[in-house]
Amino acid sequence: MSLYEDLRDLAVETARETGRMLVDERPAAGPDVVRTKSSPTDVVTQMDRAAEKMIIERIGAARPGDAFLGEEGGDQGAADGAVRWVVDPIDGTVNYLYDLPDWAVSIAAEVAGRTVAAAIAMPRRGELYTAVEGGGARLHTASGVRDLRVNTGVPLERALVATGFGYAAERRAHQARVLTGVLPFVRDIRRGGSCCVDLCSLAAGRVDAYFERGVQAWDVAAGRLVVTEAGGRIGGLGGAALGPEFALAAAPELFDALQSLLVPLDPAHD
Repeated sequence: MSLYEDLRDLAVETARETGRMLVDERPAAGPDVVRTKSSPTDVVTQMDRAAEKMIIERIGAARPGDAFLGEEGGDQGAADGAVRWVVDPIDGTVNYLYDLPDWAVSIAAEVAGRTVAAAIAMPRRGELYTAVEGGGARLHTASGVRDLRVNTGVPLERALVATGFGYAAERRAHQARVLTGVLPFVRDIRRGGSCCVDLCSLAAGRVDAYFERGVQAWDVAAGRLVVTEAGGRIGGLGGAALGPEFALAAAPELFDALQSLLVPLDPAHD
């Protein structure tokens, strides 16, 4: 078994265990559980921090010396470590808080700055998404395993497009204006509340494209590999790198068409 497959298997085991804990121990919302983060609409729970702690402890026990980048804990470990784990303990925290199913535990392994293995567990959906660089992307459910491929040959006017919104009121207002410029030219828009769930839905053919402003490294690290191994393209606008400024993902030909629609709308503007 290759190093990348070993990293994937460790990510799978850890994501599944963390997901089970999050389901079993999900608290009721209340002032002792929830505090505000960047705004009243961006919440973080005690479980978010507990899940990240569990992930770091489990992986650290198996691979001492590896580095971590997490949503809650920031950079940890040696900067020159051969492997860095990029972790989002609960992607879709608001969904988790409200007991909606679209949230996930996202774990990616990087080698030399390149994501090479990924696992995304969606406990409430009973789904696990995995990917290894050069080895494809797969969906695991109780009924079996299937290879993933993004939808191809979809024209812009028939594209079902997933997106997300920021937390600051000013950014949300601009994102709403962008949507008014997109909606007349696509089949429809979906907003699920979790970046990595949207990316996995793209890889599984449940939506045709995804775009969003403001996603962070931990939001997209695992989902990016799932999408690319499923034949999709993911990046920023106008040849820019994927990053907080903008994220766009689709099959290659739809990527270009949606990008041409988005650029004049200036979706990266706050």
